[in-house]
Amino acid sequence: MKVHVLQHVPFEGLGSIQSWLDARGATVGWTRFYADPLLPALAEVDFLIVLGGPMSVNDETALPWLADEKRFIRKAIGAGKPVLGICLGAQLIASAFGARVYPNRQKEIGWLPIENVASGIASLFQLPPFARVFHWHGETFDLPPGAIRLASSAACDNQAFQLGQNVIGLQFHLETTPESADAIISHCRDELVSAEFVQTEAALRAVSPSSYAEVNRMMAALLDFLADQQARPMRA
Repeated sequence: MKVHVLQHVPFEGLGSIQSWLDARGATVGWTRFYADPLLPALAEVDFLIVLGGPMSVNDETALPWLADEKRFIRKAIGAGKPVLGICLGAQLIASAFGARVYPNRQKEIGWLPIENVASGIASLFQLPPFARVFHWHGETFDLPPGAIRLASSAACDNQAFQLGQNVIGLQFHLETTPESADAIISHCRDELVSAEFVQTEAALRAVSPSSYAEVNRMMAALLDFLADQQARPMRA
């Protein structure tokens, strides 16, 4: 399996996804937009993973490669490739299909609960009924046409969605490890201001190893779900 990763900043990487890729014997290619925005031929991609980042999908004037990235994501989805978008990555999928991306009513940063709002639908990936997951976002999005909401939270209606059988977008981070959490805290500490849905640095760092293990298990199950889907081409 040839997996391609779209990375936007050095400090937001694969986290626990790397272990899943290793177990699958995947070949991993990278587009690191902060260094070289070169995208691969679509034929060289079996599975696309779109990571997070602090920029907005609306920053195309300052970051013109965003337009190319959205076109590539749309083509990959249209070709039936499994695609996972995480945080900014989910927003990019939404934007690529014409949905609005805009500031959320409140920032959401920390280990905070989500609720599965699509339970019992066999064709959809099933998150736990309730789970405490790692968030770090200030924007949200409307669902792209045809997408089904998978999860919500008190701070953000659209926490996760599924588009067809082979595309999932997550506003939150199931790949988080102690190392990846430390990296984002270190680079984005100035966002930890007092607010209803923003935890302190101490609270962010106080979570137990079992919290990381739980979200990483969810990520592995989600990746299994996407990787095992038959490609179902969508209209590009």
